[in-house]
Amino acid sequence: MTGRPAADGPGSPDHPASETPGRPAADRPRLVVLRALGLGDLLTAVPALRALRRAHPGHELLLVAPARQAHAALATGAVDRVIPASAPGRAVPGRIDWSGPPPDVAVDLHGNGPASHRPLSRLRPARLLAYAHPPERTAGPPWREDEHERDRWCRLLSWYGIPADPQDLRIRAPERPSPAPGAVVIHPGADAAPATGS
Repeated sequence: MTGRPAADGPGSPDHPASETPGRPAADRPRLVVLRALGLGDLLTAVPALRALRRAHPGHELLLVAPARQAHAALATGAVDRVIPASAPGRAVPGRIDWSGPPPDVAVDLHGNGPASHRPLSRLRPARLLAYAHPPERTAGPPWREDEHERDRWCRLLSWYGIPADPQDLRIRAPERPSPAPGAVVIHPGADAAPATGS
């Protein structure tokens, strides 16, 4: 991946945010992010996740995503824990398995309509960051169809006063040796429907 290297220190893969000194996770305010899609979708959200981590260093950052994305999510250095959730295709999970008090902040990095706003709203967050979808939701910036996902989620956060850099993409290489040294991984979009026709 291209972009700036991940910062070395609290919140980086070598120093997970959940292990930083201070209040234990149970006593920290919580920030929940909905991004329950595929691996490529998770990777395009890395700049936004890092921006949220920088803006809320004292929060426990919880990512609602498929369980199979947990290792990749933690490798970003921005996520403390993954709450497993998924739905067929690119649908939105109907519910989020949540316990404890409502989150301080909820962020919709999944979509722009009621289907993704509602599961987060049911958690009763103090603040919901999401795109506007009139008439149900008028707060937030307008959605643009012709926008790269990295830019889309960074623009959302910028609208709410959270600086986000779409080029903040690099994920630190794992310390464990690769089982296939020198291999190149091509991710064609496994969740997308196969191309057909001429």
